[in-house]
Amino acid sequence: MDPYDSDSSFDDEGDINETGVLLGYAADEVIEDTISHLGGWPTWLDDATPPPGEFAKCKVCNQPMLLLLELHGDLPDDFPHDERRLYILSCPRKACNRKPGSIRALRATRKLKIEQKPRPKKEEKQQEPAPEQPKTDDHPPAPKQDLGASLFGSSSLTGSVSASANPFSSSAAQPSTNANANPFAAPAPSPGLAPKPTTSTPAAAATTTATLSESFADKVRVSSPPPPPSTLTPPPESSSGPSTPWPAQSEFPTPYTQFYLDAEYETLSRPSTPTIPENVTIDNTEEEGPGGAGDLKDTFESELDKAFIRFSTRLGHNPEQVLRYEFRGSPLLYSYTDAVGKRLHDSTHKPPAAAKVTTVAAVGNASRIPRCEYCGSERVFEFQLVPHAISVLEDGREGVGLAKDDAGMEWGNIIFGVCAKDCGPKEVGVVGYREEWAGVQWEEAAK
Repeated sequence: MDPYDSDSSFDDEGDINETGVLLGYAADEVIEDTISHLGGWPTWLDDATPPPGEFAKCKVCNQPMLLLLELHGDLPDDFPHDERRLYILSCPRKACNRKPGSIRALRATRKLKIEQKPRPKKEEKQQEPAPEQPKTDDHPPAPKQDLGASLFGSSSLTGSVSASANPFSSSAAQPSTNANANPFAAPAPSPGLAPKPTTSTPAAAATTTATLSESFADKVRVSSPPPPPSTLTPPPESSSGPSTPWPAQSEFPTPYTQFYLDAEYETLSRPSTPTIPENVTIDNTEEEGPGGAGDLKDTFESELDKAFIRFSTRLGHNPEQVLRYEFRGSPLLYSYTDAVGKRLHDSTHKPPAAAKVTTVAAVGNASRIPRCEYCGSERVFEFQLVPHAISVLEDGREGVGLAKDDAGMEWGNIIFGVCAKDCGPKEVGVVGYREEWAGVQWEEAAK
Protein backbone atom coordinates (compact mmCIF):
# COMPACT_ATOMS: atom_id res chain seq x y z
CA MET A 1 0.00 0.00 0.00
CA ASP A 2 0.97 3.60 -0.29
CA PRO A 3 3.36 4.22 2.66
CA TYR A 4 2.15 7.48 4.19
CA ASP A 5 4.11 9.32 6.83
CA SER A 6 1.53 10.97 9.11
CA ASP A 7 -1.05 9.44 11.39
CA SER A 8 -4.49 9.72 9.84
CA SER A 9 -7.41 7.62 8.64
CA PHE A 10 -9.81 7.61 5.73
CA ASP A 11 -13.19 9.29 5.84
CA ASP A 12 -16.49 7.45 6.13
CA GLU A 13 -16.52 6.68 2.42
CA GLY A 14 -12.94 5.44 2.55
CA ASP A 15 -11.72 7.56 -0.36
CA ILE A 16 -10.19 10.77 1.05
CA ASN A 17 -7.72 11.10 3.86
CA GLU A 18 -6.50 14.36 5.50
CA THR A 19 -3.19 14.46 7.37
CA GLY A 20 -1.63 16.93 9.78
CA VAL A 21 0.87 18.13 7.17
CA LEU A 22 0.32 21.65 5.82
CA LEU A 23 1.26 21.98 2.15
CA GLY A 24 2.51 25.15 0.50
CA TYR A 25 1.71 26.03 -3.12
CA ALA A 26 3.26 28.73 -5.28
CA ALA A 27 0.92 31.63 -6.16
CA ASP A 28 1.49 34.53 -8.55
CA GLU A 29 -0.61 36.88 -6.41
CA VAL A 30 -0.95 37.45 -2.68
CA ILE A 31 -3.51 35.04 -1.22
CA GLU A 32 -3.41 36.03 2.45
CA ASP A 33 0.13 36.15 3.75
CA THR A 34 2.35 38.90 2.37
CA ILE A 35 5.50 37.65 4.13
CA SER A 36 5.98 34.05 3.00
CA HIS A 37 7.32 33.63 -0.52
CA LEU A 38 9.61 31.67 -2.82
CA GLY A 39 12.45 33.53 -4.52
CA GLY A 40 12.76 37.30 -4.64
CA TRP A 41 14.57 39.28 -1.96
CA PRO A 42 14.40 38.57 1.79
CA THR A 43 12.66 40.94 4.20
CA TRP A 44 13.65 41.27 7.84
CA LEU A 45 11.80 41.62 11.13
CA ASP A 46 13.58 44.95 11.51
CA ASP A 47 14.87 46.66 8.36
CA ALA A 48 17.47 48.44 10.46
CA THR A 49 18.83 45.12 11.77
CA PRO A 50 19.63 42.73 8.90
CA PRO A 51 21.58 39.53 9.64
CA PRO A 52 25.36 39.56 9.84
CA GLY A 53 26.86 39.47 6.36
CA GLU A 54 28.49 36.06 6.85
CA PHE A 55 25.04 34.43 6.84
CA ALA A 56 24.55 35.61 3.25
CA LYS A 57 27.61 33.81 1.90
CA CYS A 58 28.13 30.31 0.58
CA LYS A 59 30.47 28.31 2.80
CA VAL A 60 32.19 26.90 -0.29
CA CYS A 61 32.97 29.97 -2.43
CA ASN A 62 32.26 32.74 0.14
CA GLN A 63 30.03 34.57 -2.36
CA PRO A 64 26.47 35.88 -1.75
CA MET A 65 23.69 33.32 -2.18
CA LEU A 66 20.13 33.54 -3.49
CA LEU A 67 16.93 33.28 -1.46
CA LEU A 68 14.93 30.11 -2.05
CA LEU A 69 12.31 30.63 0.65
CA GLU A 70 11.18 33.10 3.30
CA LEU A 71 8.54 31.75 5.67
CA HIS A 72 6.35 33.55 8.19
CA GLY A 73 7.04 31.30 11.18
CA ASP A 74 5.03 32.66 14.14
CA LEU A 75 3.75 29.85 16.41
CA PRO A 76 1.48 31.49 19.00
CA ASP A 77 0.79 28.26 20.90
CA ASP A 78 4.43 27.17 21.10
CA PHE A 79 6.20 30.53 21.34
CA PRO A 80 3.49 33.09 22.21
CA HIS A 81 5.94 35.95 22.80
CA ASP A 82 8.17 35.40 19.74
CA GLU A 83 8.11 36.78 16.23
CA ARG A 84 9.78 34.30 13.87
CA ARG A 85 10.89 34.19 10.24
CA LEU A 86 12.67 31.34 8.51
CA TYR A 87 14.92 31.52 5.45
CA ILE A 88 16.66 29.10 3.08
CA LEU A 89 19.44 30.42 0.84
CA SER A 90 21.29 28.58 -1.92
CA CYS A 91 24.41 29.15 -3.99
CA PRO A 92 23.65 28.90 -7.75
CA ARG A 93 27.28 28.44 -8.83
CA LYS A 94 28.16 25.17 -10.53
CA ALA A 95 31.40 24.68 -8.61
CA CYS A 96 29.50 24.69 -5.29
CA ASN A 97 26.73 22.31 -6.29
CA ARG A 98 26.28 19.26 -4.06
CA LYS A 99 28.81 20.50 -1.51
CA PRO A 100 28.07 21.05 2.21
CA GLY A 101 27.45 24.71 2.98
CA SER A 102 26.09 25.62 -0.46
CA ILE A 103 22.56 25.65 1.03
CA ARG A 104 22.03 27.36 4.39
CA ALA A 105 19.09 27.79 6.79
CA LEU A 106 18.49 30.90 8.88
CA ARG A 107 16.02 31.85 11.63
CA ALA A 108 15.17 35.36 12.87
CA THR A 109 13.54 35.80 16.29
CA ARG A 110 12.31 38.84 18.22
CA LYS A 111 10.89 38.75 21.75
CA LEU A 112 7.73 40.79 22.22
CA LYS A 113 7.56 40.00 25.91
CA ILE A 114 9.75 38.33 28.48
CA GLU A 115 7.84 35.68 30.36
CA GLN A 116 8.54 36.04 34.05
CA LYS A 117 8.92 32.91 36.13
CA PRO A 118 7.18 32.96 39.50
CA ARG A 119 9.48 33.59 42.45
CA PRO A 120 9.01 32.31 45.99
CA LYS A 121 7.81 34.88 48.51
CA LYS A 122 10.46 36.07 50.91
CA GLU A 123 9.97 34.94 54.47
CA GLU A 124 9.37 37.68 56.99
CA LYS A 125 12.48 38.55 58.96
CA GLN A 126 10.71 38.52 62.32
CA GLN A 127 7.89 36.25 63.23
CA GLU A 128 6.36 35.95 66.66
CA PRO A 129 6.59 32.38 67.93
CA ALA A 130 3.28 30.54 67.97
CA PRO A 131 1.92 29.69 71.40
CA GLU A 132 3.14 26.37 72.62
CA GLN A 133 0.56 23.63 72.25
CA PRO A 134 0.15 20.93 74.86
CA LYS A 135 1.90 17.74 73.87
CA THR A 136 -0.41 14.79 73.31
CA ASP A 137 2.16 12.42 71.86
CA ASP A 138 5.89 12.15 72.29
CA HIS A 139 6.32 11.35 68.56
CA PRO A 140 3.75 13.17 66.43
CA PRO A 141 3.56 11.97 62.80
CA ALA A 142 5.60 14.04 60.33
CA PRO A 143 3.62 15.77 57.56
CA LYS A 144 3.56 13.87 54.27
CA GLN A 145 5.73 15.57 51.62
CA ASP A 146 4.02 16.67 48.41
CA LEU A 147 6.12 14.88 45.74
CA GLY A 148 4.56 16.89 42.93
CA ALA A 149 5.44 20.16 44.65
CA SER A 150 9.01 18.98 45.24
CA LEU A 151 9.58 18.02 41.60
CA PHE A 152 7.49 20.51 39.67
CA GLY A 153 6.55 23.29 42.07
CA SER A 154 3.04 24.12 43.19
CA SER A 155 1.43 23.86 39.76
CA SER A 156 0.00 20.54 38.58
CA LEU A 157 1.68 18.66 35.71
CA THR A 158 -0.47 18.59 32.59
CA GLY A 159 0.32 17.95 28.95
CA SER A 160 -0.61 20.87 26.74
CA VAL A 161 -1.86 19.81 23.30
CA SER A 162 -2.65 22.73 21.05
CA ALA A 163 -2.93 23.81 17.44
CA SER A 164 -0.24 26.18 16.20
CA ALA A 165 -0.97 29.06 13.89
CA ASN A 166 -0.67 28.76 10.12
CA PRO A 167 2.94 29.68 9.28
CA PHE A 168 1.80 31.07 5.93
CA SER A 169 -0.72 33.44 7.50
CA SER A 170 -0.15 36.43 9.75
CA SER A 171 -3.56 36.10 11.39
CA ALA A 172 -5.42 32.79 11.05
CA ALA A 173 -4.47 29.77 13.15
CA GLN A 174 -4.67 26.66 11.00
CA PRO A 175 -2.09 23.87 11.28
CA SER A 176 -2.59 21.24 13.93
CA THR A 177 0.55 20.43 15.90
CA ASN A 178 1.35 18.93 19.24
CA ALA A 179 3.59 20.80 21.67
CA ASN A 180 3.69 19.25 25.11
CA ALA A 181 4.78 21.34 28.07
CA ASN A 182 8.20 20.53 29.52
CA PRO A 183 7.63 18.48 32.70
CA PHE A 184 11.24 18.91 33.77
CA ALA A 185 11.17 22.67 34.19
CA ALA A 186 11.81 23.76 37.76
CA PRO A 187 9.25 26.39 38.86
CA ALA A 188 9.72 27.64 42.38
CA PRO A 189 7.92 25.69 45.12
CA SER A 190 5.07 27.33 46.95
CA PRO A 191 5.85 28.13 50.59
CA GLY A 192 2.45 26.81 51.62
CA LEU A 193 3.33 23.32 50.37
CA ALA A 194 6.80 23.14 51.91
CA PRO A 195 7.15 20.45 54.63
CA LYS A 196 7.84 21.43 58.19
CA PRO A 197 11.48 21.31 59.36
CA THR A 198 12.69 17.91 60.49
CA THR A 199 15.76 16.80 62.33
CA SER A 200 17.81 16.72 59.10
CA THR A 201 19.89 19.74 58.19
CA PRO A 202 18.79 22.14 55.37
CA ALA A 203 21.76 21.07 53.25
CA ALA A 204 20.82 17.41 53.55
CA ALA A 205 17.19 18.16 52.66
CA ALA A 206 18.26 20.11 49.57
CA THR A 207 20.53 17.27 48.48
CA THR A 208 17.73 14.74 48.88
CA THR A 209 15.30 16.83 46.80
CA ALA A 210 17.89 17.44 44.05
CA THR A 211 18.76 13.73 43.91
CA LEU A 212 15.08 12.81 43.68
CA SER A 213 14.51 15.24 40.79
CA GLU A 214 17.59 14.11 38.90
CA SER A 215 16.87 10.41 39.29
CA PHE A 216 13.30 10.88 38.06
CA ALA A 217 14.45 12.91 35.06
CA ASP A 218 17.12 10.34 34.24
CA LYS A 219 14.48 7.63 33.92
CA VAL A 220 12.49 9.50 31.29
CA ARG A 221 15.23 11.34 29.41
CA VAL A 222 15.14 10.22 25.76
CA SER A 223 17.64 12.51 24.06
CA SER A 224 21.37 12.90 24.45
CA PRO A 225 22.61 15.48 26.97
CA PRO A 226 23.36 18.96 25.62
CA PRO A 227 26.96 19.85 24.89
CA PRO A 228 28.92 21.63 27.62
CA PRO A 229 28.76 25.45 27.56
CA SER A 230 32.38 25.67 26.47
CA THR A 231 31.57 24.07 23.09
CA LEU A 232 28.55 26.27 22.24
CA THR A 233 28.74 28.92 19.51
CA PRO A 234 28.34 32.50 20.78
CA PRO A 235 25.27 34.18 19.24
CA PRO A 236 25.97 36.97 16.74
CA GLU A 237 24.54 39.71 18.99
CA SER A 238 27.04 38.84 21.74
CA SER A 239 29.99 39.86 19.58
CA SER A 240 31.75 42.93 20.98
CA GLY A 241 33.00 44.14 17.61
CA PRO A 242 31.01 45.27 14.55
CA SER A 243 29.71 42.47 12.33
CA THR A 244 30.15 42.23 8.59
CA PRO A 245 27.25 44.13 6.95
CA TRP A 246 24.69 42.34 4.80
CA PRO A 247 25.78 42.70 1.14
CA ALA A 248 24.08 45.22 -1.13
CA GLN A 249 21.64 43.82 -3.71
CA SER A 250 24.11 44.63 -6.49
CA GLU A 251 26.51 42.02 -5.05
CA PHE A 252 24.00 39.15 -5.39
CA PRO A 253 23.35 37.09 -8.53
CA THR A 254 20.05 37.62 -10.37
CA PRO A 255 17.32 36.53 -7.92
CA TYR A 256 14.71 33.89 -8.61
CA THR A 257 11.25 35.08 -9.59
CA GLN A 258 9.16 35.73 -6.49
CA PHE A 259 6.04 33.65 -5.80
CA TYR A 260 3.78 33.95 -2.78
CA LEU A 261 2.52 30.91 -0.92
CA ASP A 262 -0.94 29.48 -0.49
CA ALA A 263 -1.52 26.74 2.08
CA GLU A 264 -3.91 23.88 2.74
CA TYR A 265 -3.81 20.59 4.59
CA GLU A 266 -2.62 17.52 2.75
CA THR A 267 -5.31 15.19 1.44
CA LEU A 268 -4.65 11.69 0.18
CA SER A 269 -6.76 9.35 -1.91
CA ARG A 270 -7.06 5.67 -1.15
CA PRO A 271 -3.97 3.91 -2.54
CA SER A 272 -4.46 1.87 -5.66
CA THR A 273 -2.86 -1.48 -6.41
CA PRO A 274 0.58 -0.82 -7.94
CA THR A 275 1.18 -2.06 -11.46
CA ILE A 276 4.41 -3.12 -13.08
CA PRO A 277 5.44 -1.10 -16.17
CA GLU A 278 4.94 -2.89 -19.48
CA ASN A 279 8.63 -2.67 -20.37
CA VAL A 280 9.66 -4.63 -17.24
CA THR A 281 9.83 -8.41 -17.39
CA ILE A 282 10.37 -10.48 -14.25
CA ASP A 283 11.24 -14.13 -14.59
CA ASN A 284 9.82 -16.13 -11.70
CA THR A 285 9.01 -19.33 -13.61
CA GLU A 286 11.29 -21.30 -11.30
CA GLU A 287 9.38 -20.26 -8.19
CA GLU A 288 7.26 -22.96 -6.63
CA GLY A 289 4.04 -22.46 -4.74
CA PRO A 290 1.39 -19.80 -5.15
CA GLY A 291 2.44 -16.72 -7.07
CA GLY A 292 0.61 -13.64 -8.22
CA ALA A 293 0.64 -9.89 -8.54
CA GLY A 294 1.74 -9.46 -4.93
CA ASP A 295 4.87 -11.60 -5.48
CA LEU A 296 5.70 -9.70 -8.67
CA LYS A 297 5.26 -6.38 -6.90
CA ASP A 298 7.63 -7.38 -4.07
CA THR A 299 10.26 -8.53 -6.55
CA PHE A 300 9.97 -5.34 -8.58
CA GLU A 301 10.18 -2.97 -5.60
CA SER A 302 13.13 -4.82 -4.11
CA GLU A 303 15.20 -3.68 -7.09
CA LEU A 304 14.42 0.01 -6.56
CA ASP A 305 15.07 2.63 -3.93
CA LYS A 306 12.08 2.12 -1.67
CA ALA A 307 12.55 5.51 -0.02
CA PHE A 308 12.30 7.26 -3.38
CA ILE A 309 9.21 5.23 -4.30
CA ARG A 310 7.56 6.33 -1.08
CA PHE A 311 8.70 9.91 -1.55
CA SER A 312 7.46 10.25 -5.13
CA THR A 313 4.22 8.35 -4.48
CA ARG A 314 3.35 10.56 -1.53
CA LEU A 315 4.07 13.76 -3.45
CA GLY A 316 2.04 12.40 -6.36
CA HIS A 317 -1.17 12.86 -4.36
CA ASN A 318 -0.60 16.65 -4.48
CA PRO A 319 1.98 17.19 -7.24
CA GLU A 320 1.91 21.00 -7.14
CA GLN A 321 3.20 21.22 -3.56
CA VAL A 322 6.49 23.03 -3.01
CA LEU A 323 6.65 22.85 0.77
CA ARG A 324 5.58 20.46 3.55
CA TYR A 325 5.13 21.94 7.05
CA GLU A 326 4.62 20.04 10.30
CA PHE A 327 6.32 21.56 13.37
CA ARG A 328 7.74 18.74 15.52
CA GLY A 329 6.61 16.28 12.87
CA SER A 330 8.68 13.88 10.74
CA PRO A 331 10.16 14.65 7.32
CA LEU A 332 9.41 12.63 4.22
CA LEU A 333 12.81 11.26 3.18
CA TYR A 334 14.08 11.26 -0.39
CA SER A 335 16.60 8.49 0.30
CA TYR A 336 17.71 6.28 3.17
CA THR A 337 21.25 5.75 1.89
CA ASP A 338 22.73 9.27 1.75
CA ALA A 339 24.15 11.09 4.79
CA VAL A 340 20.84 12.73 5.74
CA GLY A 341 18.82 9.56 5.18
CA LYS A 342 21.18 7.49 7.31
CA ARG A 343 20.95 10.06 10.09
CA LEU A 344 17.16 10.37 10.16
CA HIS A 345 15.85 6.98 9.03
CA ASP A 346 15.06 4.31 11.58
CA SER A 347 15.46 0.99 9.79
CA THR A 348 13.71 -0.87 12.61
CA HIS A 349 10.43 0.97 11.99
CA LYS A 350 7.99 -0.84 9.68
CA PRO A 351 4.63 0.66 8.64
CA PRO A 352 1.66 -1.59 9.50
CA ALA A 353 -0.28 -3.10 6.63
CA ALA A 354 -3.55 -1.44 7.65
CA ALA A 355 -5.73 1.45 6.52
CA LYS A 356 -4.42 3.70 9.28
CA VAL A 357 -1.17 5.24 8.19
CA THR A 358 1.97 5.93 10.15
CA THR A 359 5.26 7.74 9.74
CA VAL A 360 7.86 6.75 7.19
CA ALA A 361 10.52 8.48 9.25
CA ALA A 362 10.27 7.02 12.72
CA VAL A 363 8.92 8.96 15.66
CA GLY A 364 11.77 10.49 17.63
CA ASN A 365 13.68 11.84 14.64
CA ALA A 366 13.98 15.14 16.49
CA SER A 367 16.80 13.66 18.56
CA ARG A 368 18.57 12.55 15.35
CA ILE A 369 18.89 16.12 14.06
CA PRO A 370 22.06 17.88 15.31
CA ARG A 371 21.52 19.95 18.46
CA CYS A 372 21.40 23.74 18.43
CA GLU A 373 24.99 24.93 18.59
CA TYR A 374 23.95 28.18 20.28
CA CYS A 375 22.00 26.91 23.33
CA GLY A 376 22.54 23.14 23.28
CA SER A 377 18.83 22.30 22.98
CA GLU A 378 17.58 19.61 20.62
CA ARG A 379 16.42 20.55 17.17
CA VAL A 380 13.10 19.43 15.70
CA PHE A 381 11.74 19.17 12.19
CA GLU A 382 9.70 22.17 11.01
CA PHE A 383 9.37 21.95 7.22
CA GLN A 384 10.92 20.73 3.99
CA LEU A 385 11.21 22.01 0.42
CA VAL A 386 10.37 19.44 -2.25
CA PRO A 387 11.45 19.23 -5.93
CA HIS A 388 8.49 21.05 -7.51
CA ALA A 389 9.92 24.23 -5.95
CA ILE A 390 12.81 23.93 -8.42
CA SER A 391 10.45 23.87 -11.39
CA VAL A 392 8.66 26.95 -10.08
CA LEU A 393 11.81 28.96 -9.30
CA GLU A 394 13.68 28.13 -12.51
CA ASP A 395 10.73 28.60 -14.85
CA GLY A 396 11.56 31.50 -17.16
CA ARG A 397 14.95 32.06 -15.52
CA GLU A 398 16.86 31.46 -18.75
CA GLY A 399 17.88 34.49 -20.71
CA VAL A 400 17.79 36.99 -17.84
CA GLY A 401 21.47 37.81 -17.67
CA LEU A 402 22.55 34.84 -15.58
CA ALA A 403 26.18 34.14 -14.88
CA LYS A 404 27.82 31.44 -17.01
CA ASP A 405 28.47 29.30 -13.94
CA ASP A 406 24.80 29.22 -12.88
CA ALA A 407 24.19 25.48 -13.10
CA GLY A 408 20.65 25.27 -11.79
CA MET A 409 19.46 23.35 -8.73
CA GLU A 410 19.99 19.62 -8.31
CA TRP A 411 18.65 18.90 -4.84
CA GLY A 412 15.75 16.54 -4.19
CA ASN A 413 14.86 17.52 -0.63
CA ILE A 414 15.80 20.27 1.85
CA ILE A 415 14.88 19.56 5.49
CA PHE A 416 14.75 22.49 7.92
CA GLY A 417 15.66 21.52 11.52
CA VAL A 418 15.02 24.27 14.09
CA CYS A 419 15.92 24.87 17.75
CA ALA A 420 13.08 23.42 19.84
CA LYS A 421 13.35 26.31 22.33
CA ASP A 422 13.52 29.07 19.69
CA CYS A 423 16.58 30.54 21.37
CA GLY A 424 17.32 34.19 20.70
CA PRO A 425 18.06 37.51 22.38
CA LYS A 426 16.68 37.91 25.89
CA GLU A 427 15.85 41.60 25.52
CA VAL A 428 12.41 42.70 24.32
CA GLY A 429 12.39 44.09 20.78
CA VAL A 430 15.90 42.92 19.85
CA VAL A 431 16.13 40.86 16.65
CA GLY A 432 18.51 37.91 16.73
CA TYR A 433 19.62 35.54 13.98
CA ARG A 434 20.59 31.89 14.27
CA GLU A 435 21.82 29.49 11.60
CA GLU A 436 19.71 26.34 11.69
CA TRP A 437 20.22 22.85 10.25
CA ALA A 438 19.62 22.35 6.52
CA GLY A 439 19.55 18.65 5.68
CA VAL A 440 20.04 18.48 1.90
CA GLN A 441 19.35 15.31 -0.08
CA TRP A 442 20.72 15.62 -3.61
CA GLU A 443 19.18 14.15 -6.75
CA GLU A 444 21.84 11.49 -7.19
CA ALA A 445 20.79 9.83 -3.91
CA ALA A 446 17.82 8.16 -5.65
CA LYS A 447 18.65 5.28 -7.98
